[in-house]
Amino acid sequence: MSLSRDEFFASTERQGLALTFDDVRLATAQSKVSTREVDLTSYFSRNIKLGVPLVSAAMDTVTTADMAIAMAKLGGLGVLHAGLTPEQQAKEARRVKHELNAVIKDPITFSAELTLGDILSECDRRQLKFRTFPITDNDGRFVGLLTQNDFDFSLGNSALAVEAAMTPAHDVVTGTPDTNMHKAFAVMREHGKKTLPLLTEDGKVSALYVLSDVVRSLAGNPERHNLDDSGRLLVAAAVPTDEGALERIEAMGDYLDVIVVDSAQGDSYFAFQALRLIKDTYPDLDVVVGNISSSESAVALADAGADGIKVGQGPGSICTTRIETGIGSPQVSAVYECVQAIKGSGVPICADGGIVNRGDVSLAIAAGASSVMMGGQLAGTKEAPGEVTSHNGAMVKLYRGMGSASAMRDSEASRKRYGVDSSTSTPLPEGVESYVPYKGPVDDVVNQLIMALRKSMSYVGSPDIETHRTETRFLRVTNAGMAESRPHDVTVIQR
Repeated sequence: MSLSRDEFFASTERQGLALTFDDVRLATAQSKVSTREVDLTSYFSRNIKLGVPLVSAAMDTVTTADMAIAMAKLGGLGVLHAGLTPEQQAKEARRVKHELNAVIKDPITFSAELTLGDILSECDRRQLKFRTFPITDNDGRFVGLLTQNDFDFSLGNSALAVEAAMTPAHDVVTGTPDTNMHKAFAVMREHGKKTLPLLTEDGKVSALYVLSDVVRSLAGNPERHNLDDSGRLLVAAAVPTDEGALERIEAMGDYLDVIVVDSAQGDSYFAFQALRLIKDTYPDLDVVVGNISSSESAVALADAGADGIKVGQGPGSICTTRIETGIGSPQVSAVYECVQAIKGSGVPICADGGIVNRGDVSLAIAAGASSVMMGGQLAGTKEAPGEVTSHNGAMVKLYRGMGSASAMRDSEASRKRYGVDSSTSTPLPEGVESYVPYKGPVDDVVNQLIMALRKSMSYVGSPDIETHRTETRFLRVTNAGMAESRPHDVTVIQR
């Protein structure tokens, strides 16, 4: 009979062992749970819910707006990396929020004095994919509505004045700022309108409803989108451990749902200082802090007010922190110990790094993690930043650690993350730069990860994430046992 999960980890601790993914397997059990019935909802932080417990890493070769959009549409979350300037990061956050909106707060407006060509040029500059804009006068009051139809009917006349092309305010159906999504849909359906500007008492635009997004939200979100209360995609962003964090948060404003204080040593004075500064300035904003790998660090961060904690120092495939510095704990033991240390605090743990095989996601959650952050699994996909190139006859994309020499050279945020003194002429790299095969759309990768997790939870009889992370039992495996776990004694011709 196998040990309970707590007995298992107590036994390994008594032996002075720390375990990682290839050291363990999960014990199967009698199960009445089908893969379809498995509930994968979880939390990234106290108030940020996940439809699936998968988060993309804040790396410059993994997560910008395209990845964050894709992850949120699949039920997960993307963390915009801090290698961007504050302005660029804010632009990426805005892109995520504008991708799908039941209501657009503080929508982009243009002056009636412009031409259609002026607006199209601005759309190209900002990389805006939509063409619906409230039009205002010099005092900021609503005077009309410009939509894609108006651009289409202009027959390419870029010199046409906006005032001549728009629908004037007296012909536009509007609502008040307190109009909720259900009322907005009723008004749009009654009048046959696809947009509904919300105006303040003095005639200024406070928000805008778009019919397609309202319908999608009201239909029960069949695509599993991870949405905020306004029907917009959820998005996270990483910030460094200095005063620049507040500048970034202010720049992103309402386009941000959760902050990740990003440091290679989440138990540093600077990480705690950043946490307190952000919580004092933005008390309603969830703050996740990382990275750590010890129970003492987890307790300290939870006590300091962290809303979520990232665990993982050196497990990533492109990270060399452990071999360069000699620190860090194998990931399964690190996650378990940190989770146990803050049990009952309500602070979720995110297991960050080390996911090589799909089954590792299930192992991380069974160790107690509420979510799993990934870089290597998502790198090389269509949505990951960077161009597809050819290397040794294969189609590849660049994937690098944020502690790699090139990342430290290119990014101030990378240098801050790894505590590099700006006066140091040759910083110590804690990561490598590599190529990974081009994998196509990230949807395919994530859906395979989701199916693997569903199957794993079905095998062990876990109907939901909470059961899986608190009751699933572990088995210790030898090197021979791990070899047996993989294809062996055959010539693999297809996988």
